[in-house]
Amino acid sequence: MTIRVRTAHTADLTPAELGAVRGLLEAAFEGDFGDEDWDHGLGGLHVLVHDGSGLAAHGAVVMRRVGYRGRWLRAGYVENVAVRADVRRGGLGGRVMAELERAVDRAYDLGALSASDDGARLYTSRGWERWTGQVHALSPRDGIVRLPDEEGDCYVRAALAGSLDPGHELVFDWRDGDVL
Repeated sequence: MTIRVRTAHTADLTPAELGAVRGLLEAAFEGDFGDEDWDHGLGGLHVLVHDGSGLAAHGAVVMRRVGYRGRWLRAGYVENVAVRADVRRGGLGGRVMAELERAVDRAYDLGALSASDDGARLYTSRGWERWTGQVHALSPRDGIVRLPDEEGDCYVRAALAGSLDPGHELVFDWRDGDVL
């Protein structure tokens, strides 16, 4: 089977490609994927993996700001990672992540993502570290608010990530829907 990997910015994807990505994500997340989730993955770099049956895997990285110890860091935030059900556990998620990590490592101060229990195995096997500190967001109405329900699901990556002290919180920029 021939695998083709394409990396492109949202602006360079055709409507058909975007439709295929959305369809893959809706199927992979089994109805738990809405318009705000879709919006979170737009405006950045996408990795699309095609096989003989079409789009087999996808992931995106978008820029976000993360406050840490009085500085706002450029974070490459990984979004919308999915693999088609019939080809899961075949290495395609790793291929997507390798391309996303290349972008994160070269263009951002750190990488961040929110992971499900199933996804966490992939990310930790690739060097992502579970954030054990507090997670906050900069709310447009209430200022900095803690997100205790998100703690434990946040993972970070990069040389800088190893020097982050979980005794200090991460403060994510605000966005509609799930902040992380």
